[in-house]
Amino acid sequence: MTCNQYGCRSWQPLLRADIFLNDLLISVYEQARDIAIMVQKQTDASLRKHVLYLLRGGGAHLSFDDFVGSFPADLCNRQIEGLPYTPWQVLEHMRIAQWDILEFSRDSNHVSPEFPKGYWPRPDELGTPALWQETIDGFRNDLQQMEALVENESTDLYAGIPHGDGQTILREALLIADHNAYHLGVLSTMARILKS
Repeated sequence: MTCNQYGCRSWQPLLRADIFLNDLLISVYEQARDIAIMVQKQTDASLRKHVLYLLRGGGAHLSFDDFVGSFPADLCNRQIEGLPYTPWQVLEHMRIAQWDILEFSRDSNHVSPEFPKGYWPRPDELGTPALWQETIDGFRNDLQQMEALVENESTDLYAGIPHGDGQTILREALLIADHNAYHLGVLSTMARILKS
């Protein structure tokens, strides 16, 4: 008990109120933190789901499997007048570019091919149905590995790639989706011309 000129007073109730308010603030903080973590996880999961959707050819994009399933392999080396590449050369370019992006994303020792020459087969390099299938298999394998990288919750999609100059896994995954969609459109047009 404390006394002064205004009277005597017990500090016990104030001390109990102070402890109660402190406990209440800690509880509110912990609940807010838990909600923020839950929202962040939901946002992260949603973003991963959308990126995977794009990588797999979702939305307005033609899927890789839909294209290769409908393209006759025996046409893979046919030249179209006015175009510098055959369908196999475009597909092989897609595979090389996707492989390079994947390896850059996960391997600090990766050395990219010379640009642009190293991203395309030689103009005189001819495709065959066997090479067509080999390119398809390599492309699918690398795409699945990029999907696994995006899907892995321990992959920070926003963190700068340590050996890069501002790139993130998110940016590289979107680059693959964009590049693949563009060239699948090119291949789809080539297929229409060759099948007509």
